[in-house]
Amino acid sequence: MFFYYSVNCFCKQRVVVCERIKKPINHVFMRCLVVDDDKVQRELIAGFVKETDSLTLSGACDSAVKAANILNETTVDLILLDIAMPVMSGMEFLRHVDVTAQIILITAKEHHALEAFDYDVTDYLLKPVSYSRFLKAVNKAKNQFNHRNYANSVGNEIFVKVNSVLEKIALTDILLIEAAVDYVFIRTSRTRYMVNTSLNSILNKLPKKDFIRVHRSYIVRIDKIVSIDGNTIVVSDQFIKIGRSYRKEFMQRISPI
Repeated sequence: MFFYYSVNCFCKQRVVVCERIKKPINHVFMRCLVVDDDKVQRELIAGFVKETDSLTLSGACDSAVKAANILNETTVDLILLDIAMPVMSGMEFLRHVDVTAQIILITAKEHHALEAFDYDVTDYLLKPVSYSRFLKAVNKAKNQFNHRNYANSVGNEIFVKVNSVLEKIALTDILLIEAAVDYVFIRTSRTRYMVNTSLNSILNKLPKKDFIRVHRSYIVRIDKIVSIDGNTIVVSDQFIKIGRSYRKEFMQRISPI
C-alpha cells in the first residue's frame, strides 16, 4: 500500500510517497496530459498521476499552445488544465481547441468554477491541490471513462443507463445530444433520455462519420440536419447555434456544393 500527504514549505507543495506499489498488468489506464505554467504545480500534479492506479502520464507542458500541439499527435483521455496561463488561458484553450478528452480544471480562484461548467468539464481543483481532492476528481473521471452510466456502442446501437435500467437506442434514431450541467439528454424522434454522463464521454464513443459536435452543449447526427441558415442549424424542430470554435470543422464535414 502507498500513502500520500502534502507538505507546505515556503508556499510550495511536495508529494511524499511511501512504499509504492506496482500498477497491475492488463489494466486499462486513462492517458493524462498535465498543463500548467507553474513548474512546481505541474510536477506536483504529474507526480499524482504517476502514482495513481488507472492513470498514466502521456505528457506535461507549460502552456495551452503546447498542449494543443501535443493533442494533434497524441490521444489522451484526461487533461488536467490550469486556467491562469500566459498567451492562452485554460478557458481560451477550451473555447478554441476541439477537445474530446475529459477536462479537470485547476485554478487558484473559486469563482472560476462556475464558468468552468459552461465548458462541460468533469471537475475542477482549487490550488493548493491536495491528493485527496485530486483523487476525488479522478474517480469522477474514471467512472465516466469506465462507462458506468454509458456503455460503448455495439454495432448500430448503444446502451445507456437510465436510473437502474440499461436502455437500448438505435444510433439511427438519435437526433441530437444536449448537455445540461451533470447530465446529457439524448433526443430521438420518439423520446428523450436523461443520462448521468458528460458530452465528451459520449462523443468519444459515437461513430465520427455520423455525429459531430456543433456547440459546447450539442452533438448532432449529421443526416438528421434539416437545414443550415448562417450559424444556425435545424434538427427536427430544434434550432441550434453553431459554436464559433466548431464552425470550421462542421463546414468541412458537411461539404456544401
